[in-house]
Amino acid sequence: MSADRTRLLARRDFLHLSALGVAGWSVSGWLGALAAAADDRRRRSCILLWMAGGPAQTDTFDLKPGHKNGGPFRPISTSVPGIQISEHLPQLARQANRLAILRSMSTREGDHGRATYHLRTGYVQQPPIDFPPLGALMAKELGEPDADLPNFVSIAPGRGVNPAAYGAGFLGPRFAPLAVGSDGESGAGERSLKVQDLALPTGVRPAQAEGRVQLLAGLDQDFVAKHPDAGPRSHQAAWQGAVRLMKPSAARAFNLDDESSRLRDRYGRNLFGQGCLLARRLVERGVPFVEVALGGWDTHIRNFDAVQRLSNTLDPAFATLLSDLDDRGLLDSTLVVWMGEFGRTPQINGQVGRDHFPTAWSTVLAGGGIRGGQVVGKTSADGTTVEERRVPVPDFMATICRALGVDPAKQNLSNVGRPIRLADAGAEAVREVLP
Repeated sequence: MSADRTRLLARRDFLHLSALGVAGWSVSGWLGALAAAADDRRRRSCILLWMAGGPAQTDTFDLKPGHKNGGPFRPISTSVPGIQISEHLPQLARQANRLAILRSMSTREGDHGRATYHLRTGYVQQPPIDFPPLGALMAKELGEPDADLPNFVSIAPGRGVNPAAYGAGFLGPRFAPLAVGSDGESGAGERSLKVQDLALPTGVRPAQAEGRVQLLAGLDQDFVAKHPDAGPRSHQAAWQGAVRLMKPSAARAFNLDDESSRLRDRYGRNLFGQGCLLARRLVERGVPFVEVALGGWDTHIRNFDAVQRLSNTLDPAFATLLSDLDDRGLLDSTLVVWMGEFGRTPQINGQVGRDHFPTAWSTVLAGGGIRGGQVVGKTSADGTTVEERRVPVPDFMATICRALGVDPAKQNLSNVGRPIRLADAGAEAVREVLP
């Protein structure tokens, strides 16, 4: 490390270390060297903004003005000349230089359950293989086994459509998500973002709790030694993780009261907005993968009323997340992914709605490992077909892997003894969006 670099403490490093409780009254000497070293070793993180139900691409990021399929929404200009998005996403429009909009996603899965599985794992659902979702894969690749906080946190997941798409698959419980919040909850939302049972029961002192934990550890160690199977080991790993999570420093990550009211207002006082704020707090503390779900995009009826309402929730939360990450020096190391399981039909049905449409739709990438300020792919004037640069799901998964510094060809041994790549064989990353 050069002398100049040793003396350098960038603003983003100071903010990052301050959040972790490292930076104190001095930023000189050893702290400068620590900050520079931390910058060298910084791991990437991913925040997935999951749009459950399938968002209408023609009403968000790929409008078709002047065509009968276009609907009433107007496109607006963005900070990047030539790129337009929905009028109901004005804050994101001002940050288009950070966005890579993929307008040519194309799959064959038009059922919610199967499409959800496909997009979240990168594979078509085909038992008996229990494919792990992206979050579990990245928890394994980027996580720390003994971290106090979970390596995969799922906020308001809404798992009912296909529970198999929300676990850890053949990677096992060790890489399963900690689920926080409940899908579809109304109101401010932050109350449901508390992790239950982190505090000690009334009347139990810390010393008593520590003694109980040590007793349990001894008993469990003896049991696992005599029964070294996956079940006992998974149980042991689960309670050990729960104990680490109960540490005050870890539990505090879920306390949004530490944030200013002004910032919380900017994100939006709703479950999704506060979930995005929580996601920032978690990656700031080293959690490698966090997902935040916003449901309600299954707009077969009154599509435009629903999409406008959802956009009013999405826009401030997504845009504030990007700017907040940037302000804290975290955007360069955090990939943000916006996607649902498919798109909606360009044609408007008789109930002023749009139906399931996997043939041609949009996703968005931003932040770490991504070259923003561009659109990749093109759909036809009526929105029904991909005309340029078709992006299948395996290629999309490979792109995410590459952006996170992970080899998409890496393999894990599945539950049937077959090695499975992170991204399916033959997948090629979308090189246009990578540095």
